[in-house]
Amino acid sequence: MTEAAGTGVDLSGLRELNSLTVMRALRDNSPATVTELSQRTGLSRPAADVIAQSLVAGGWATVIEPGSSSTVGRPARRYRFRSTAGHVIGLDIGVHKVLLLLTDLSGEVVHSERRTVSADAEPEQRLAALDDVIRESLAATGLSASEIWAVTAGVSGPVDATGRTRLFTPIPGWADVDLAAHLARTFGCPVVVENDCKLAALAERWKGAASDASDVVYLLAGMRIGAGLIIDGVLRRGHGGAAGEIGALKNVRWLAAPSHLENCPGVPESVSADDAAAWVFDAARRGDKNAKTAVTKYVKDLAVGAAALVLTLDPQVVIYGGGFSRSADIVLEPLHRELARLCLRVPELRASTLGADSVALGAVRLALNELDNRLFNSTLSSPSAPRGNAVS
Repeated sequence: MTEAAGTGVDLSGLRELNSLTVMRALRDNSPATVTELSQRTGLSRPAADVIAQSLVAGGWATVIEPGSSSTVGRPARRYRFRSTAGHVIGLDIGVHKVLLLLTDLSGEVVHSERRTVSADAEPEQRLAALDDVIRESLAATGLSASEIWAVTAGVSGPVDATGRTRLFTPIPGWADVDLAAHLARTFGCPVVVENDCKLAALAERWKGAASDASDVVYLLAGMRIGAGLIIDGVLRRGHGGAAGEIGALKNVRWLAAPSHLENCPGVPESVSADDAAAWVFDAARRGDKNAKTAVTKYVKDLAVGAAALVLTLDPQVVIYGGGFSRSADIVLEPLHRELARLCLRVPELRASTLGADSVALGAVRLALNELDNRLFNSTLSSPSAPRGNAVS
């Protein structure tokens, strides 16, 4: 970004553009001196200084006064993006839980709230749990709904343009739920609904195991298997929001893969269906023959769909995430062998580092992206929550 002068130049628009440029630089690399802001933006030092001071006056930045420890020259004043100017919410509404993460504008988690939900809960019960975690989180942080700048919710199943999961969802009765409209009754800010696998992929590239990769296949491995795709650094939804739903093909065998763990011989009757897989993985570590056979069959079925995605997209990395990622120690090596047998080139396989928070963290990232799209394509006023209808 450079300064311009001369007849015909929209100086007001240019100042606005320069202010947005400095704020983006400050947000991405904070704190920073005026000299550093000048170097990052291409603006002259005096111009960067004036804009930095105006951002402080407008509530977008704070000043870090120089300390007294420096003995050479005059220490430089530094500016920090005021990440507490606003907050966003990321939600993970799954089969067994509702998880909320409330963060500041830098993505720093300020508060988390979780509710366990029965797998066969009716939509009304699940929405009531959602309302509870929202109410508790706002109360715990002392924030009002009007102080939330963006909300993103992750759900199981492909999400269409209306924010609904009409094609398929494992959550009972959820295909008829208008989640965006429900959340809009509480929040006046932008609301986005997205598929959980896609959000988990976004989170892994933001703060997880794929932070150094631009081409990523994320495998959400649990009692349901799904995939999220990032190509050239961009999350891919597909035309109808169903990108990555390769498990819908029965020949891919993802639908049947978890049954090898559920139906493993030797699982004690006292172990619930939800906990059977964890028992089998633990038994396989101990050398149990039936458990090792079940894990082998599960990995072979998982590899079929994973190989199809690898051959199609040629990713840099494949992330093994979801609830089963805690068993990556006994899954990744045989999965690599299967992919080597099926693929022309095997990408690096990595275990998720975000665990159960991956979907909610991805929701936070998407909420922050939504804010960026609005903030950096508009005029820069004092910090306030964007207003808007629910979107998907």
